[in-house]
Amino acid sequence: MRAVIQRVTRAAVIIEGKVHASIGEGLLVLLGIEDADTDEDIEWLSAKIVNLRIFNDNDGVMNISIKEMDGNILLISQFTLHASTKKGNRPSYIRAAKPEIAIPRYEKMIQQLCRDMGKIIKTGIFATDMKVELINDGPVTIVMDSKNKE
Repeated sequence: MRAVIQRVTRAAVIIEGKVHASIGEGLLVLLGIEDADTDEDIEWLSAKIVNLRIFNDNDGVMNISIKEMDGNILLISQFTLHASTKKGNRPSYIRAAKPEIAIPRYEKMIQQLCRDMGKIIKTGIFATDMKVELINDGPVTIVMDSKNKE
C-alpha cells in the first residue's frame, strides 16, 4: 500500500463539476493499493498517517500529529501510484489492484482511519474521474509504502 500524504490548508475533490468532499487544515492522502496488501498494511499505514508529527507546534516545529490537532483527512484512491515506468514511455499499472480487490481494501482503510482518528474522514469515490484541488502547506509532502517501511 502506497500513500502520498500532503499537509494542506484546504483540499477538495470535485466530481462531475460539483464539490463531493472538502476539508480545511489537515491531510490530503492519495492511496494506491496492490494485490499483496493485507489488513496489516492497512493498520500500519493508518497508524503512521494519524500519528505523523508534521504540523507545527507553538514554536514552529513540526511536532504535532493530525490526531492531536483534531484536523481532517481527505482520502483519495489513486491506482497510478503503482505505475511502473521501467520500460517505454507509457506507464504500466499491472501492480495496481483490480477493483474487486482494491475496493474492499480501500473501504477497510477508510474504516481504519476513522477508528484511529476517532471521527469520520472525507473521501473521494473509487474509480471515478475526480478533480482534486489543494493548497499544500509548507509544502509538506511525504511518501509512504507499507512494503518499504523506511
